[in-house]
Amino acid sequence: MGITGSHSQGANPDDIRLYLDKNLLIVFSVTLMAVLGVASISPAIPTIAAAWSIPVGAESLLVSIFTFPGVIFTPILGILADRLGRKTVLIPSLVLFALAGFFCAFAPSYLFLLIFRFLQGIGAASLGYLNLTIIGDLYKGQDRANAMAYNASVTSIGTAAYPALGGFLAVFGWFFPFFLPLIALPVGVITLLGLENPEPEEEKMGFSKYIGNAWRAMRNRQVIGVFVGSGITFIMLYGVVITYFPSFLYAVFGLDPFVRGLVIASMSIFTAITATQVGKLSQRYSERTLIIVAFPLYSLALVLIPFSPVFGDTLLLLLPSLGSFFRLLPLLILVAVYGVAQALNMPSLQTLLARLAPPEYRAALMSINGTLLRVGQTLGPIIMGVALLLWGINWVFWVGALFGIIIVPIVAVSLKA
Repeated sequence: MGITGSHSQGANPDDIRLYLDKNLLIVFSVTLMAVLGVASISPAIPTIAAAWSIPVGAESLLVSIFTFPGVIFTPILGILADRLGRKTVLIPSLVLFALAGFFCAFAPSYLFLLIFRFLQGIGAASLGYLNLTIIGDLYKGQDRANAMAYNASVTSIGTAAYPALGGFLAVFGWFFPFFLPLIALPVGVITLLGLENPEPEEEKMGFSKYIGNAWRAMRNRQVIGVFVGSGITFIMLYGVVITYFPSFLYAVFGLDPFVRGLVIASMSIFTAITATQVGKLSQRYSERTLIIVAFPLYSLALVLIPFSPVFGDTLLLLLPSLGSFFRLLPLLILVAVYGVAQALNMPSLQTLLARLAPPEYRAALMSINGTLLRVGQTLGPIIMGVALLLWGINWVFWVGALFGIIIVPIVAVSLKA
């Protein structure tokens, strides 16, 4: 079995503007759908919780019920994508994601809202790794590293725009952010008609042999290191930033949904800006080095965010002429630090895994990584919810920081060539 029909695999970035390649632009549109499901409702979570009188801590279900299906379906869909083709899995996933997300807006009860979120999560299960799989199929070498960095930048643009847009829509009603998933329908049409991606050749390898070979590829020490690093990254991101950071902004700073969205968006803006330079950085530093630098930056930001109101009040006390807006300045600086860490970490992990994965098993390995991302997305809100209930909102950030500290020696050893 092999991959055929590859485009631009040997393209030199000096000869073409890689980010203008038609196939890569279509992949970018899928990437924007992959991050929509959570980013667009994150600033609206307190508003949704109030509308349905959800008990404290239970709002994490809005995220966990969406990410949990990926734990089950992502590896299954990855195998199907290797055996049947990328589009065969991708197009139905986009349709289900769009329709189930739209139906959330009309849920007659909180239970039905969670059911529709679960179905939407099934649709989303393949989106976050098939985009990376297709990039791995399309490009090689430095082109691949650059494409992954551009994709990370697009991811961050989405995670910047969606919170602001979702927060703005939530001002008018909790259900308005759930209209956004309908965008996935035209994306599906464009992908079906326009994407000229490599597809697996007609399957000749027996299923048991395929599974055995894929399993051997996954047992690589560096692959396991990528898996662990990805899972921990998403425990921090979804447990702290996506689920409880909006509640912190509301409780401590009294920010409305739109402004909460803007603060979260600022993190992604810094990620997007930094990610555009990761391709250049990867020419000087290894992916391992960039990953090892990123995790302490995550932890630094998370440790200090609970102290940001004190820093802001001190700043205003020393310089009262600055105005109340500058009370947020220390917080925004720490948010920027987290955003920079995300830009160094995620494209480096993705590029490393794409290089380690054999083409005929690439979707399977990417899907297992996607599964661990979903595990992180699902466990993160639950773990941080327990920290909130036991010790208070500040400990949500400090427990998240602890994960960032613990993972450093693990990735340093496991990712060593």
